Amino acid sequence: MSTQGPDASTRRWHGVHKALADPLRIRLLEALWEMPQSARELADRADLPADRLYYHLGQLERAGLIEIAEYRPLARGKVERIYAPAVTEPPSDAAEPEEMAEFLGSMLDATRADINAAYRSKQAGGRRQVDVHRGALRLTDEALAELRGHIERLATRFGNRDASGVWTRVVVAVVDLQDRPSPNTTAPESERLS
Repeated sequence: MSTQGPDASTRRWHGVHKALADPLRIRLLEALWEMPQSARELADRADLPADRLYYHLGQLERAGLIEIAEYRPLARGKVERIYAPAVTEPPSDAAEPEEMAEFLGSMLDATRADINAAYRSKQAGGRRQVDVHRGALRLTDEALAELRGHIERLATRFGNRDASGVWTRVVVAVVDLQDRPSPNTTAPESERLS
C-alpha cells in the first residue's frame, strides 16, 4: 500500500509540467532521446558549461523524465553519470481530471517541442520527417478494440530500443468525442444510418 498522500500523484505530474517549461530542458530531453549521454556530452551539444546543466538535469530527473542509465569510468577512479530518458507511465484510469490534465499538458508541450525541433532542423537543411494526422472516426466497441490492438502490435514491433535507425517520436491519441452507448442499448436509427 502506498504511503503517499492523495495529492502525491498530482504533484508528480505538476513537476513534469514544470520541468518541461524550460526550453533548455526540452532540448536536453530531445538530445537524450537520440542517445544516452553524460552532462559533459550534453554541454558540448548545448555549447554551455557542464556545471550549468546539472541543475536542469536534476529538474528532469526529479520529474521522472530522465534517469541515470549507467556510470562511465573516467581517469583517476572518477565516474560520470550517463543519462537516458525514463519510461514515464500515464496516470491510471482512476486519476483525477486535474492529474490527467497536468500529464496531457506536459505530453503535448513535449510533442510540440519535438515538432518544432524537427521543423527547425528541416529549415537548416536536416533530414527529418514530420507527419501529423488528425481526424475523427466512427468506431464501434469492436472496432475500437481492434484499433487498439493494431496500435499495441505496432508499438511492440517497432519498440526495440536497441534497433538501428533514427529515434522517432510517435504520439497516438484515441479519444471518444461522446459517451458510448451502454452495451444493452442500440444506437438511434439516425446514427445507424449515417
